[in-house]
Amino acid sequence: MRIGLAGLVGLLACVNAAAETVPLTLEQATARALQTDPRVTERQRLVDAAQALLAEVNGNEGWRFDANTFLAVSPGANGNIFKGGDCAPGSCTLRSDRYDMSNGFSPWVNLQMTILKPLYTFGKVENYAAAARANIEVKDNDVRLQRATTVLDVQRAYYGCLAARDARLFLSDVKERVAKTIDLAKRWLDDGQGDIRQADVFALQAAHSLVSRYIAQAEGMEKVANDGLKVLAGIAAQDEIQLADDTLAPVLLPEAKLPELQDQALANRPEMKQVDAGLRARRALVEARQADKLPNVYAGVAGVLSYSPNRDNLKNPYIYDPFNTAGLTPMIGLQWAWQPRAQDAKVAQEQAELNALLAKSDFARRGIPFQVAEQYHQMQADFTAVRELSEGSRNARRWMIGRYADFEAGLETADRVITAFQGYVLAQTDYIKTVYDFNMHVAQLRNVTGADE
Repeated sequence: MRIGLAGLVGLLACVNAAAETVPLTLEQATARALQTDPRVTERQRLVDAAQALLAEVNGNEGWRFDANTFLAVSPGANGNIFKGGDCAPGSCTLRSDRYDMSNGFSPWVNLQMTILKPLYTFGKVENYAAAARANIEVKDNDVRLQRATTVLDVQRAYYGCLAARDARLFLSDVKERVAKTIDLAKRWLDDGQGDIRQADVFALQAAHSLVSRYIAQAEGMEKVANDGLKVLAGIAAQDEIQLADDTLAPVLLPEAKLPELQDQALANRPEMKQVDAGLRARRALVEARQADKLPNVYAGVAGVLSYSPNRDNLKNPYIYDPFNTAGLTPMIGLQWAWQPRAQDAKVAQEQAELNALLAKSDFARRGIPFQVAEQYHQMQADFTAVRELSEGSRNARRWMIGRYADFEAGLETADRVITAFQGYVLAQTDYIKTVYDFNMHVAQLRNVTGADE
């Protein structure tokens, strides 16, 4: 297959455009995710639906137009109401040919219409509108909840990517040192130098394989976190992410005390605002269902137009002819749909929903402070652990380097070097994991106090 010069240039341009490096800070990743996350967009569209529902409720207070028109066939008729068309004194006979089709047929055009305006609904529209407005608040806070979840997901992916990368890099360093130790041990064993046995070489090789396994796991975790961050931030799969942070470091410890954070959560959590709005909605719905038992007062205009050209039009005001008539009148009326048992059941349903929401509200006011306390205490514990493990990891590295140097000098045994390697790996991996846990507990504390949206 031949590719022309223009095609080759185009292909190279596509390859260059297909992959690019995107520098990314945590703040940039969060901002991009909040702009592109379809889950946030979905919640925002539900807010639009709730606003449309309020517009529908308010629309019930406006003018209502009802019309029905049709084209049909009516029996033909000529003359007046008397047989033969005349009424001589003493011989007046009313016609009885209503169903006689001998007069033929006539096209029949009919139009019926009403124009109504509610005057008073005894609170139906007002209460349904109040419930709809409260529903908008619930949906608005659903958006806040999803935004907070998105922020937390980004932090989890970002910190996870850094943690996996740090683990991979330091394990690669350990693997290189173990490999050098194996080469040195083999050389000494072949030359008969030092206190080296074949079992020591096997032990070092086993340690090398174990470190390789941990590196593979870290690489897999790094790729998963990296790809997850791309999805959240709306970055193309073929692009590369360049994280702004060189290494995973503990974030600043929040200065606020637990009681202050608990009060903040009760005031700012979207769930608390949803409960308050939900209670208002349920109370309004109970009132609206009660008002459904009462009538609607309305005013308007009603009219009818019916025309059949092959029928004579009777002008007598006491005779109604549905095939030829016209009328228009203003009116005021009372509309009442009364279903006592069904309406009482609907009121009971709304009252039960209200009582359930009251119970949920009570649980939320007790459960949210506990959630805050849980994250706060775990954060404090991890902060202490990070401080201790930071020093412990440095000491473990000094221990490992010291044992390795002594081994190279022929002053240390292989088993003690392996023990130092193991101690360093354990201390450093525990430190990285604890820093990740601390950062996530700080993030989760912001989430449960309503600080992130």
